Amino acid sequence: MELSSSKLMSEAVEAFASLPGIGRKTALRLVLHLLRQEESQVNHFGEILLRLKKDIRFCRQCHHIAEQELCEFCSNPSRDDSVICVVEDIKDVLAIENTHQFRGLYHVLGGRISPMEGIGPSDLQIESLLDRIAKGNVQEVILAMSSTMEGDTTNFYLFKKMSAYPIQITTIARGIGFGDELEYADEMTLGRSIIHRMPYEKTLVNK
Repeated sequence: MELSSSKLMSEAVEAFASLPGIGRKTALRLVLHLLRQEESQVNHFGEILLRLKKDIRFCRQCHHIAEQELCEFCSNPSRDDSVICVVEDIKDVLAIENTHQFRGLYHVLGGRISPMEGIGPSDLQIESLLDRIAKGNVQEVILAMSSTMEGDTTNFYLFKKMSAYPIQITTIARGIGFGDELEYADEMTLGRSIIHRMPYEKTLVNK
């Protein structure tokens, strides 16, 4: 798909195509759509993107997206700060929130341990999780990693690191099939997995 008649058009298509999940055909449709919009609408769209990059930060406590130092969950006094749900990514926080079955706090690792991809424990937000637990208020940590080999490896590593603390370590029930990502699980299945979470030690016995 060449757009040699317009270098700027080609550059715009390439910019959109660089986004995850956006192919060149979809990128072209998006560019053509923007060209048909009023200049004020395109300006507003551009301003939103610039503000997103400038004003959105990551929560200093849980690493979720935030507009202040603390995110909407960590700063909410009605959330149960004795329970922390550990997830891989921000998308997982949004998926769990959509179930309306969890009222604790979160901790976003920023990925999962994957030697094949060169991702080790030091590349994730693990030390800050241990720091939160060490403060003594946390009673339960829920491991809500994806049902993949990398997710299981990360769960086990976290379990070993947290075993020294007097807390309950649980994991979401395996209503989600092996190899599935949390963000793609339907809300009912994910909600039940959270409600029927089990002690992590039981998953080790069953392996």
